[in-house]
Amino acid sequence: MAKNQAIGKSKGGLSAKIHATTDALGNPTSSALTPGKAHDLDGADLQLSEIQAKIVIADKAFSAEDRIILPLKKAGKGIVIPSKSNAKELRDYDKHLYNSRHLIENFFCQVKKYRGIATRYDKTVRNFLSAIYLAASVI
Repeated sequence: MAKNQAIGKSKGGLSAKIHATTDALGNPTSSALTPGKAHDLDGADLQLSEIQAKIVIADKAFSAEDRIILPLKKAGKGIVIPSKSNAKELRDYDKHLYNSRHLIENFFCQVKKYRGIATRYDKTVRNFLSAIYLAASVI
């Protein structure tokens, strides 16, 4: 596979990770693909400049200070990202606002109802992202 196809090899075969953002209502705003073994931060790097929201809610995997937190603060965004449990200094965050993070999980649940997406049937980035966009437009 070509590197620009974002399809990577793993124990289970070829795989890709879907990275997506949603608005406050759970509607998708952007999507990106990375190889299956890539870290979540690699997908975040692709989408960081596209974020239009005033407040960014994410899980602990996105608590990297240099790659995520500082660029968002420089852009004037509010941050609702808890610190990892092994962090030296714990960051305060709004726990009630953090509870709305389930909207992105709901989006992935809805998208994965489509068998072609759940099984990563398409072998190219263009086709796979097109299937994701098509499913997202129906949701």
